[in-house]
Amino acid sequence: MIEGRSLVEPEDFSLSEMESLFSLAEKIEKDEKYLRECLKGRLLATLFFEPSTRTRLSFEAAMLRLGGNCLGFAEPGSSSASKGESLADTIRMAASYADAIVMRNPKEGAALLASRYSSVPVINAGDGGHHHPTQTLTDLLTIRRLLGNIENITVGFCGDLKFGRTVHSLAKALSRYPKIKMIFISPAELVLPEYIKSILVKQKVQFEEREGLEESMNELDVLYMTRVQRERFFNEDDYIRLKDIYVLNGEKLSLAKKSAVVLHPLPRVNEISVEIDDDPRAAYFKQAKYGMYVRMALLASILGAI
Repeated sequence: MIEGRSLVEPEDFSLSEMESLFSLAEKIEKDEKYLRECLKGRLLATLFFEPSTRTRLSFEAAMLRLGGNCLGFAEPGSSSASKGESLADTIRMAASYADAIVMRNPKEGAALLASRYSSVPVINAGDGGHHHPTQTLTDLLTIRRLLGNIENITVGFCGDLKFGRTVHSLAKALSRYPKIKMIFISPAELVLPEYIKSILVKQKVQFEEREGLEESMNELDVLYMTRVQRERFFNEDDYIRLKDIYVLNGEKLSLAKKSAVVLHPLPRVNEISVEIDDDPRAAYFKQAKYGMYVRMALLASILGAI
């Protein structure tokens, strides 16, 4: 049971709890009227200190489809944070108005801090380069729906692996599943952080680090592309030098398995060519919709509607 609990990082829920969420999300996908109005009269506070399209809109859509309502802000300039209010005080205020809080913040550890000051469940919608657990639920549900299971597969992560919180969260989550192999593809400047690699070593997960995308394509069941994140760079020249280092186009995708799945947490910039959008292996827009379903399942469960 996850009723009343916060979600700060993927490990906060057990595998069986996540499987229950996936099963519930699949029921909602098959019948979008399922659980309709189950959160009538409930309020979700969406506190976004960083820009967001999919995460914010999918949470708001999820809450509205379940019969609830939302309040909050889409950027910190419209809140008292711009006046110097502490995060702890903002969270205390939001918790006095809402039944749950979804928060995105540029600082690592902000979600954990928020959960300690909140009297209602806190859902981490991204804390700097640290975690993005609901994107991880989205990614895992997408893999499960399109490949049939989340085990005995090879997953390639390509792009910004240093700052990519979606990569960090998904790699940690996948390490708990059996027979997973991971291939991390990045330039030397954007390699996976050591603390994530140490988790994989501890979990005895097979993984490799490479710089070439083409050489890996035919091995992958899942290719997880990421953008090089301009907002995480301190040096503009470094960003410009690295931003287009990997571009997935039709020629490169032709090297992949026919059964492969291409994912991306979005937004994309240039790292996936629009020419492959209609390829059946390109699943990033399906992935975005699965995000709404799994967030509906999450909200209904955390707020005790089922």
